[in-house]
Amino acid sequence: MPLEIERKFLVTGDGWRAAAHAVLPMAQGYINDLGAMDRGEQKASVRVRIQGDAAFLNLKSRELGHTRQEFDYPIPVDDARALLALCMGGVIDKRRHLVRHAGHLWEVDEFGGDNTGLVVAEIELAHADEAFERPGWLGREVTDQARYYNLALASRPYVGWNAEERG
Repeated sequence: MPLEIERKFLVTGDGWRAAAHAVLPMAQGYINDLGAMDRGEQKASVRVRIQGDAAFLNLKSRELGHTRQEFDYPIPVDDARALLALCMGGVIDKRRHLVRHAGHLWEVDEFGGDNTGLVVAEIELAHADEAFERPGWLGREVTDQARYYNLALASRPYVGWNAEERG
């Protein structure tokens, strides 16, 4: 069973930009909605993503924290476009910047559209207690805060958050 062990952090400043070695434009949406997940009616999110010239269908188990089951399948881009039109909530627009730091690959997501202003960094780890060096531009950890999950951002975008939620 494929597991994803990922930690998510807010980003402070622009120090990561100079270190980015690639940028991938992304559009993604969710076939199911956040409410069904929150009510326990569904146990996995179903996401469609167009990433540059490729597209994927992804299923991820719904658990708070850094470890989840994840299944990712390539699909034709035309199919992904059709599926995006069927998605619940809004489509997430972001640019993923790939940044290597101290032997790890960081994915820095700079959101657009209704999530403009939000920048988060994610690191995938081989095991839950793997040590890693924190880059200077890394802010506080938000791994356990569901509002930062992309499924939540599609349903309730960053533009609607109050100052306390953004803090």
